[in-house]
Amino acid sequence: MALEKILSIGGKPGLYKLLTQTRSGFVGESLMDGKRISVGLRSNVSVLSEIAIYTLEEEVPLKEVFQKIKEKEDGGKTSVHHKDEKIKLEEYFFEVLPNYDEDRVYASDIKKIVQWYNLLHDNGITDFTLEAEETSTEEE
Repeated sequence: MALEKILSIGGKPGLYKLLTQTRSGFVGESLMDGKRISVGLRSNVSVLSEIAIYTLEEEVPLKEVFQKIKEKEDGGKTSVHHKDEKIKLEEYFFEVLPNYDEDRVYASDIKKIVQWYNLLHDNGITDFTLEAEETSTEEE
């Protein structure tokens, strides 16, 4: 499953898989417990494929950050937990993305990234390469 179908919903913990759209919003299924929820159009929703992380030079798409974490961990879960201390999370993220902008990427952002990566890993969503997008673009 691609990150285009994975959502973060403001005020709700974890990530959600987009199931279907409705007239008043959409239906999502929690990756944490499998419960389905109906979300209105006024809710603050982010698609993971549209999220980027600030670096000193540019913005790096979240899927590239996830791919770097995957490479660092040899395909396993992260060696830090999202509830670890701020300094430990920042040191870990510096190893993953050495040029991230420390003024605009907060510890809370790093916590979310670590938590989301582990949640995606638990659900078998670990293909973060750009090849799938490039292949579909070339075919069109």
